[in-house]
Amino acid sequence: MDGPDQIGPDHTPKRSFSDKVRYAVKTFTTRYGLLGDYDYGYLFIPRLPFTKRARKTAPFFGLDDRVPVVLALILGLQHALAMLAGVISPPILLGGSAGANFGDELYQYLVSTSLIVSGLLSAIQMFRFHVKGTKYYIGTGLLSVVGTSFSTITVAQGAFTQMYKSGYCPTLEDGTKLPCPKGYGALLGTSCLCSLLEIGMSFMSSRILAKVFPPLVTGPTVLLIGASLVKSAMQDWAGGSGCGSDPSARAMCPSADAPHALPWGSPEFIGLGFLVFVTIILCERWGPPILKSCSVIVGLLVGSIVAAACNYFESSGIAAAPVASFAWVHTFPLSVYPPLILPLLALYIVIMMESIGDITATCDVSRLQVEGATFDSRIQGGVLGNGLTCLLAGLMTISPMSVFAQNNGVIALTKCANRTAGYCCCLFLVIMGVFSKFAAALVAIPSPVLGGMTAFLFSSVAVSGLRIIGVVEFTRRNRFILTASFSIGMGVTLVPEWFAYFFTYEGDNHALEGLINAVNLVMENGFAICALLGIFLNLFIPDEPDDVPAEFESSESEDDRVQVQIAPQPSAKKEPSSS
Repeated sequence: MDGPDQIGPDHTPKRSFSDKVRYAVKTFTTRYGLLGDYDYGYLFIPRLPFTKRARKTAPFFGLDDRVPVVLALILGLQHALAMLAGVISPPILLGGSAGANFGDELYQYLVSTSLIVSGLLSAIQMFRFHVKGTKYYIGTGLLSVVGTSFSTITVAQGAFTQMYKSGYCPTLEDGTKLPCPKGYGALLGTSCLCSLLEIGMSFMSSRILAKVFPPLVTGPTVLLIGASLVKSAMQDWAGGSGCGSDPSARAMCPSADAPHALPWGSPEFIGLGFLVFVTIILCERWGPPILKSCSVIVGLLVGSIVAAACNYFESSGIAAAPVASFAWVHTFPLSVYPPLILPLLALYIVIMMESIGDITATCDVSRLQVEGATFDSRIQGGVLGNGLTCLLAGLMTISPMSVFAQNNGVIALTKCANRTAGYCCCLFLVIMGVFSKFAAALVAIPSPVLGGMTAFLFSSVAVSGLRIIGVVEFTRRNRFILTASFSIGMGVTLVPEWFAYFFTYEGDNHALEGLINAVNLVMENGFAICALLGIFLNLFIPDEPDDVPAEFESSESEDDRVQVQIAPQPSAKKEPSSS
């Protein structure tokens, strides 16, 4: 529950200017203000093999507790590293061969800007602005960070495939895809338009949102988002998603003139990705808390070092990259691509559902109430803030943003839910993005190293969906809805072209062609089908008052099921004794 000392638009402590100055001077000039009495060994001492070490615990830092400056910087950096892989992965995939086919310069720009925008827009969520004259807020007021949404990847990649087929994006006579800034601008413009849906839904009652988007709907949707992304991760692990996975015609990866080109699926590529994966596991087993929460980045670093030593890196892009960068260094022609509207509307519903779940989890690990008026206002402010950050991200040349769940694990591990550490995280993200040499180094990472990391990262998205499903009571109705929505969603994920020949059109009616392309884009994304079908079935199929959870059911008759349910319960009456 928010205490009386919380800083925010709800209740700001009264302090004079001189008090603030004295507080700042004391914070930055005294040992207690800089270091405090925190046990820093808790963060940095690893669990060494074959040794016994007493389990230590750390004090809990609440939302606006006083945190030493050095500790705030360390934990802020930890949060930034925990979300780094998630922030850079979508722009790398969207700018690659399965996306807009950008060259190194635009590639690096997208990664730099993604980091900068994530840092700036995360601060909006944390600050929590009050809309004057209303009961509404913008932002959660929690240590909530936002990053480029994974959900966009599958929709955008399908859209780019369609754009190249229709001639919207340019290709050479031999079918080679050329860079398509026009298509990327259409993605951004359509995203900005569709973000208005989430902004509008943020003003709905939280009870209505909970009824329309329960865990029964959100769980399988998030699961399928992760499952669909793992495919591209495994293709990168074997060499790259753009150099051919057909065994009969394997191309050299990443290209024939690369420093260490090999055929797709070569053991060397598999080994590089496996090294990343094993490093992540070892960090989890023996690493200190500071490494556990950013084990994915440690794995990426180890894999990159080995790849560099074995001459897998192409360093020309790093040398050519400018020293500094910022948003709008490159711009794209914003437009609306009609076939993308339906898929992106479904996407924003999914992003909103993700945000509600992540904000709830953040309240929980921050030891704040997960019910009541304050919690409801945090959900409303978080959804509105997420809609606005998606709109602003599009205007800042980055695809839609969503609230990140990874940082909830950092809060739980370090026991620091303090917004000061969150603001430090924002600062580090902006610094990483401004120094574009850093982004150029990230772009130059070989695909197998990146694939070993993203396979773990995208699988964690699927596991988040499983966790959400785990809170659903497995009654007959709920099992039916899960089965029906998941069956079609998973089927489309495995066979995305199954609907491609249902509607075909070769005439000159561009409006009809656009509508058919929009429907096809929706039907190619299993998570969108799963979400829409789940919402419909959840509202259409009524609750049964005598429905029982699955653990009480059996394959016997209805009478048998009733007996199984009642058997463990104490009897209300006792039979009279025969004596």
